[in-house]
Amino acid sequence: MSAQQGSVRKRKDASVVGKAKEPAVTGITTPRDPDLDALVKANMEVKTGGVEWDYRIAITVITILAFVTRFWGISHPNEVVFDEVHFGKFASYYLERTYFFDVHPPFGKLLFALMGWFVGYDGHFHFENIGDSYINNKVPYVAFRAMPALMGALTVPVVFDIMWESGYTLPACILSAVLILFDNAHIGQTRLILLDATLVFAMACSLLCYIKFYKLRHEPFGRKWWKWLLLTGFSLSCVISTKYVGVFSFVTIGSAVAIDLWDLLNVNRRQGTLSLPEFGKHFAARAVGLIIIPFFFYLFWFQVHFAILSKSGPGDDFMSPEFQETLSDNVMTANAVTIDYYDSIQIKHKETHGYLHSHPDRYPLRYDDGRVSSQGQQVTGYPYADANNHWQILPLQSGDEVAGRHVKNNELVRLRHIVTNTMLLSHDVASPYYPTNQEFTTVSMEEALTDRFNDTLFEIRIENGKPGQEFKSLSGQFKLIHNPSKVAMWTHTTPLPDWAYKQQEINGNKNLGQSSNIWFVDEIPSIPENSPRLEKQARKVKSLPFLQKWFELQRAMFYHNNALTSSHPYASEPFMWPFLLRGVSFWTQNDTKQQIYFLGNPIGWWLASSLLAVYAGILAADQLSLRRGVDALDERTRARLYNSTGFFFLAWATHYLPFYLMGRQLFLHHYLPAHLASALVTGALLEFIFNVEPVLDDATTKANKKIAGLRKHLPARQKLAGQNLLASWAALGVIMVVVIGGWYFFLPLTYGYPGLTVPQVNARKWLGYDLHFAK
Repeated sequence: MSAQQGSVRKRKDASVVGKAKEPAVTGITTPRDPDLDALVKANMEVKTGGVEWDYRIAITVITILAFVTRFWGISHPNEVVFDEVHFGKFASYYLERTYFFDVHPPFGKLLFALMGWFVGYDGHFHFENIGDSYINNKVPYVAFRAMPALMGALTVPVVFDIMWESGYTLPACILSAVLILFDNAHIGQTRLILLDATLVFAMACSLLCYIKFYKLRHEPFGRKWWKWLLLTGFSLSCVISTKYVGVFSFVTIGSAVAIDLWDLLNVNRRQGTLSLPEFGKHFAARAVGLIIIPFFFYLFWFQVHFAILSKSGPGDDFMSPEFQETLSDNVMTANAVTIDYYDSIQIKHKETHGYLHSHPDRYPLRYDDGRVSSQGQQVTGYPYADANNHWQILPLQSGDEVAGRHVKNNELVRLRHIVTNTMLLSHDVASPYYPTNQEFTTVSMEEALTDRFNDTLFEIRIENGKPGQEFKSLSGQFKLIHNPSKVAMWTHTTPLPDWAYKQQEINGNKNLGQSSNIWFVDEIPSIPENSPRLEKQARKVKSLPFLQKWFELQRAMFYHNNALTSSHPYASEPFMWPFLLRGVSFWTQNDTKQQIYFLGNPIGWWLASSLLAVYAGILAADQLSLRRGVDALDERTRARLYNSTGFFFLAWATHYLPFYLMGRQLFLHHYLPAHLASALVTGALLEFIFNVEPVLDDATTKANKKIAGLRKHLPARQKLAGQNLLASWAALGVIMVVVIGGWYFFLPLTYGYPGLTVPQVNARKWLGYDLHFAK
C-alpha cells in the first residue's frame, strides 16, 4: 500500500491494527538518533526518579514571587475595607465567645479567630463601619490579613504542582502559575480579611490531591493510595466548610471518580477484569474517603463553632427559643414572662419586626385591581411601639374561673383591640395584595359575641411546643392560627398604599408551615412594674443534642442565603465574569486619591477565556475529523486532551455554570475558582498547540516505531523530550510580558497606592469600569 501524502492518515480497520506487530529492535542498524537518545534518557529518569531541577527551581522562584506579591504593603490601608466589616467582626465574636449568625460555614472564620488568638487579641473591636481606623482601635489587622495572604501565596505553587503532577512541560506549568501569580483579582482578594483565599486554596488542593491519587490507580489500597484519597477528602471538606459553593468542587471530583469507577467495571480494561467484590472495595473506599470522612470533618467545624460560642449575642434572633436557652446571658429567656388571660400584650412579627396594629380607618371599598373588600377596620403591621399595638388576650368563654390562669399551647383565644374596643377577626374575603390570602379585620364586641363569634377564634400554636406548655413572652414564638379557616396570621415588607399609611399588610396565609408565620409577644404592658411576675428567677443554661442544633442552624443558613436577592450597586451577572466586564469598589480615600478596586488582570482573563473557547473548538474539530475518517492525533495525545485537559475544563464548568441557576446576589469574586481552572486549561493548551506533532504516515521507519514505543510509556513532558520547546518558551515569554504589564498597570487599584489622578483613572477604564474619581 502506498503511503498517503501529508501529515495526517486515514484510520485503519481496527482488526488490521490489532494484528500488526512491532518489528524486533535487535539487529536494526540505524544511525544514532538524537530524538531516540533523548527519549531513552528521559525513560531512564523515570525509572531512577530524576530530580527535575528545572521544575524545582521554577516552583521555588514562583513561590517567592507569590509571597512578595501577596504580602507587599499588606498594612495599607490601615482601616476597615469592604467585607472586612463582616469577617473581622465574626473573628472578634469568636474571641469574645459571643454567638453570631452567618450564612457561611465556620471553617474560614475559625482560621481568622485562630490567628487573633495567636497574637493575643481579645476581640474588643467589632469592625462596625468601612473606614474605621485599625490603629486608633489597636487591632492586629496585619495578622488577620496575613492568614488569607498566606493561603493566596500557597495557591500559586499548588497550581504549578497540579500541572507538574499532570506531566506537563515546564513552560505549561509556568504559564498556569503566572496567570494566578500576577492576577490582580487573586492578589486583591487575598490581602484582606475575606474568605475567598481559603476557598480557592482548598479547591486547588483538592484538584492536586486527586491527581496524585489518580496516578496511583494501578497500585490500589497501598499506603500512598490511601494517603492521597484521604487528603482529597479533607481538602474537599475544607472547601465546603468555608463556603457552600464548595459543593462545586465535590461535583468536579465526583464526576472524575464516577468516570474512573465506570472504567473499572470494564471487563476489557488493560490491567485486567475486576471481580464485583473487588469493584465493591474500590467503590466503598472512595465513598468513605470522599463523602463520609469529609462530612465528619464538616460536622467537626460546627462542633467547634458551638463549643466556642457559648454566650448570648447578635445571632440569637435567628435561632429558636430552645436553641437560645443553651446560651448564657440570653436576654429573651431571662426576661420571659408567663402570659395570663386578660393580659394586654404587644405581638411582634419575628421576621419583619412589625407589631400587630389596628386603627379606626377602614379598608377601601375597591382595591386598584377592582377587587372588593369588606370595608372593615384596618389591621396592619406597624414598626414602632404604639398604644394601637395593644391587644387583650381573652379566653374562649369569659368568667372569673379563668382570671389569672396561664395561657397554654394549642388553646383557643380571642384578641380584643383595646383602643377601639373591637375583636380581631379573619374571614373569607381576599386580602389587599394577595387574592388567595384572607383579610384580617376587627368587628364590634356585639358582633364578636353573637353572629361572628366563631370567626374571632384563634389557636395559639407554639413552635416546637409540647401539649399544655405555658405561653410566655419573648421565648414563646408561635403561630396564630384562625380556627375556622385554618390560616396563619402573616405579614410581609411590601407597604400598603396611602390609605393604610404605608404600613404592612396583615393577612391569613394558607401555607401553615411557612417559617415567616412566626410571631412572639414582645411586651405585656398591663403588668405593673412592681409585680412579682416580673421578678427574674435564676436560670440554668440548658443543653441540646449537637445534631438538633446543627440541623436548626443549617435550615437558617440555607434560608437566609437564598434570601440574599436584594440589589447591590456592584453586583454582576455570570456572563460578565469571563470577560471581566465589571469589578467591585472595595475602598476609597478622597484626600490621597487612593482606592482599591477589585478587578482581575484583563490580559490574563481574556487570554484564559479565549482559550476555553479554543479548547471547545479543538474538541469539535477532532470529533468532526474522526467522523470523516481522518485521524490527526495519536492515541496518547487525544487521551491527554480529553482526560487531563478535559478534567481542568470540567473544573471550570462546574465552578462557573451553576451560578446561572442562582437567584441570589452575585459578585466577581464568585468566579475566582473557575478562573483558576481556566488557567490550568491555558497552560495545557500552550503545550498542545506548540508541541504536539502530527501522526506519521504508514511508512514510519523502524527507528521511529521504536521512539513511538518508548513514548507510549512516558509522561507527556518526557515524551516531548526529543522535541524542541523553543516555540513554547517563546510563546510563554510573550504572554508573561503582557500579563505582567497588565498586572503592573492596574497595580494601584489592587494595592490601594499610589493615588491616581483623574486622567490616570480614565486610562484604566478599559471596559467602562465604574472606578471612583477623587474629588
